[in-house]
Amino acid sequence: MMLILLMGIIIIMISIVVMMIASILSKKAITDREKCSPFECGFDPKSSSRLPFSLQFFLIAIIFLIFDVEIALILPIIVIINYSNMITWLLTSMIFIIILVIGLYHEWNQGALNWSN
Repeated sequence: MMLILLMGIIIIMISIVVMMIASILSKKAITDREKCSPFECGFDPKSSSRLPFSLQFFLIAIIFLIFDVEIALILPIIVIINYSNMITWLLTSMIFIIILVIGLYHEWNQGALNWSN
């Protein structure tokens, strides 16, 4: 028990040290207007360099990432069917799939899956 506690403390201390070193090294020492501008050639830009970003594209990308992670969570369920209790496996997988279907229905109902907007 003491070994686990000691290992936990060591891991937390190493994590804190690495985060502190990363935050110290990531600071920019000199903030120059030309260095912060999107064009570093020395000319002032004639118009904004920021293009408008499509919110619909962003929502579709987030939905894709969410369902991609869900597929990665569903695949091991198929592998462990031989090693687990059938009732527990069925209950767990059905609850997970029901949550996914409810989330998909909610996104569909809110109009997040409409491509023609």
